[in-house]
Amino acid sequence: MSIEPAYFIDVAGVDDQFIKGLLTSCATVFDIKHAMAVLLSGSTQPSDGGTIEPGAVIRGQVVVGEGAVIESGAIVDGPAYIGPGTVIATGARIRDHSIIGPNSHIGFGAEITRSLLVSDVRMKHAGFIGDSVIGRHVNVGAFVCTTGLRIDGGRVTEPATKEISVFVGGGRVGTGQTKFGAVIADNLAVPAGTVFQPGTLIGPGTILYPRGQIGGFFPAGSHVR
Repeated sequence: MSIEPAYFIDVAGVDDQFIKGLLTSCATVFDIKHAMAVLLSGSTQPSDGGTIEPGAVIRGQVVVGEGAVIESGAIVDGPAYIGPGTVIATGARIRDHSIIGPNSHIGFGAEITRSLLVSDVRMKHAGFIGDSVIGRHVNVGAFVCTTGLRIDGGRVTEPATKEISVFVGGGRVGTGQTKFGAVIADNLAVPAGTVFQPGTLIGPGTILYPRGQIGGFFPAGSHVR
């Protein structure tokens, strides 16, 4: 089914057991954000072992995996998990309830909130990823942004009240969430300047050409021009 985590992510190839357990516990990609919140707030957490440089700002419970580095000038709000070998560079901002998987690099001006980056994600430039799931070996170009709120009802209010839905398999499917960004499958490159509309699903093997805004469900092997 095209909303299962395994449609977008090679779960068997995920080495981080904390993240693999999260993915296998979810029936759909729409379950991941809630499952992350529960997991990050639980009593069982992965072991630490990484480096937090002097001058980094850490608030709340933040687990830093072996070999990971949070550089001076980075800001990380917990609960959060920074996987082994990952670099959170000077000027990066990781907000609460985020999981940044192993061997990723989050650069200056990049902001991530309430999102799962499975592993080997490169986001070395300014941009925003919120309420989203990013697969393995994804390169996120400069100034890429996800959007997660409906704006078809006039003035935006907080907390949001309108559910995000997606059109999949000939019908509209509710996400059960009022904020939902994008799901991007393994091994994709996102061109600089791309803006994802709420509830965008990008299947494996998709090629994204530079085009500004992208929205909807793109099944495996799509060419998005």
